[in-house]
Amino acid sequence: MSHDMGMDMGMTAETSPECYATDDAFLSNLAYCISTHCPSVPVWKLEKYWKMNVAGTARKQPDPKANYQEVLANITMKPMNELVPGEELNQTMIVPNDDYQKSYNAQEVFEKMEQHHETYGIVLLITGSVVPIAFSLLRFFPFPATSISKFNAWFIDPPAFGTRHNEPIAGLFHMPTRGQAFFISYLVAINIILSAVGFQSNQPNAWYPSVSGPDGEIASYITNRVGVLSFANIALLFLYAGRNNVLLWLTNWSHSTFLLLHRWVAWIATLQAILHSLIYLRIYIHDGTHSSESKLPYWIWGIIATLCMSILLPTSILPIRKHIYEFFLAWHALLSIFVLAGCYWHILERFQRQWGYENWIYTAIAIWGFDRAMRYARLARNGVKTAQVTVIDEDYIQVNIEGVSASGHAYLYFPTLTWRVWENHPFSVASAVFPPGDRRETLKQDVEKLGSSTDSSSHESSDRRHQAQVGLTFLILTKTGTTARLRTHNSLPVLVESAYGRHEDLSEYSRLICIAGGVGITACIPYLRAHAGETKLFWGARSQAIIDAMAPSLVGVEQESYVGRRMDITEVLHKELSETTEAVAVLVSGPGGMADEVRCVVARIAREKGGGKVKLVEEALSW
Repeated sequence: MSHDMGMDMGMTAETSPECYATDDAFLSNLAYCISTHCPSVPVWKLEKYWKMNVAGTARKQPDPKANYQEVLANITMKPMNELVPGEELNQTMIVPNDDYQKSYNAQEVFEKMEQHHETYGIVLLITGSVVPIAFSLLRFFPFPATSISKFNAWFIDPPAFGTRHNEPIAGLFHMPTRGQAFFISYLVAINIILSAVGFQSNQPNAWYPSVSGPDGEIASYITNRVGVLSFANIALLFLYAGRNNVLLWLTNWSHSTFLLLHRWVAWIATLQAILHSLIYLRIYIHDGTHSSESKLPYWIWGIIATLCMSILLPTSILPIRKHIYEFFLAWHALLSIFVLAGCYWHILERFQRQWGYENWIYTAIAIWGFDRAMRYARLARNGVKTAQVTVIDEDYIQVNIEGVSASGHAYLYFPTLTWRVWENHPFSVASAVFPPGDRRETLKQDVEKLGSSTDSSSHESSDRRHQAQVGLTFLILTKTGTTARLRTHNSLPVLVESAYGRHEDLSEYSRLICIAGGVGITACIPYLRAHAGETKLFWGARSQAIIDAMAPSLVGVEQESYVGRRMDITEVLHKELSETTEAVAVLVSGPGGMADEVRCVVARIAREKGGGKVKLVEEALSW
């Protein structure tokens, strides 16, 4: 067998693990070398190393035909000849000190670097999960109410730059809030730091001889580091993207925030993958091995993974997500599968599970699998229901689904509406109870009853509560695609994936101000019904029909409506907030421009107010 025992992050391709485990000359040479260079190491440690490493470092490999002490005992004469690289190995020989030191340096520093890579990847994944939890726990500390309001107004709620957060910048991306920007900055900084520290060169080195030297050695450690960090970020971005992200249950951060973080982490992971590929390309071209390496399966799978990640970025920009959402979801899922497959086979073909890199892919798959399993469980719990569709006007429809209870928002599937049975869309739950019977007739009667006396309204309201049934009400603005096709149906089968989101506890706020735009009223109604203190609604809508349709759900709520005209949000909020020292919560749900204006005005008033507690709550579903 060849005795060229130089290693490139694994055993050489010339010699099989079976040959290493059974060849007498190799075993005796290795045993003699160990005995001369490791005299003070306990025998049990040497035996453990022997069993785990003689045939290689794969998880499944043959055991040596004899243990270390048995092989050493069979060496009856001290070897006299030195091992010469490239010559046949057929007897016990002496490994020259220079050759031994080169191999020792290579393996020692490589294992140290591998420990750093894995440690830093774990640090990235854990802190990306724990930091949001830690910051969320701060809300339970008894900080002064006014200080909390001012801190949020300065450092958390406003857009990082400018006045737009929900309204896209140049139609391409959303500006994060200052609070979101702080955490995004942390993610960027920690990735840069972990990509740049902890490297060392160990020369002379059998894996990086003088032709490549320390530069080639350090370059290989850097490319491996960014490759591992990219894997860790892939697991993290799958976590952030999930509807059933456990961080949604452990923090008070919204799904929209985690989707924003998902996109930022995706950029970081992709740039790391590209850097990993480019550095290795440079190394192999420099060493003259690119033509042979680039034909190997591991190289091809790595290119597939990097290419798919690179394609995902431009095909996930806001205009595509917003205008061809169904295509985006299908394309995104397909390419993501190719990314995971490419990463997995890249590792498997290159290292045969020797170094545990595949565990990062297993982690990402487990996160994705958990999210999917939870989605199916939510669907199975609700079963197949019937959606009753009521056309309100040319813009809006109302959808009622009996026999389902939920709050927050739900994802609705209409399998008979399109051949793409997997399509689903999120809608805010306006109400979880409604009267039985024909909803279109009930809606008409409810609107007519509003014109009766107060006593009559109270009587009818009481009667409706007495007859109430469990069911979900959704108010939908019809545009194109699924929502437009709903207008042509009176009833149809529906699958309900619920419930998602949660309503913030606003019980410590004596006043609740709700500002709604159009169908944004659906997110406000549950808050208005549940709040024990003073409530007031300011609602801007395109037509009177939607206001009439929702009137039964808003009986007893003080409100001001703006039909077909713009609400002066600055004037409204200054009037309601500036002169009061009460604790006030401001809830906004509506178009992006409205939500951004409310955000900026509330933050400005909170910064200027001398006392009182002000909290901003935004209910929005992000693209």
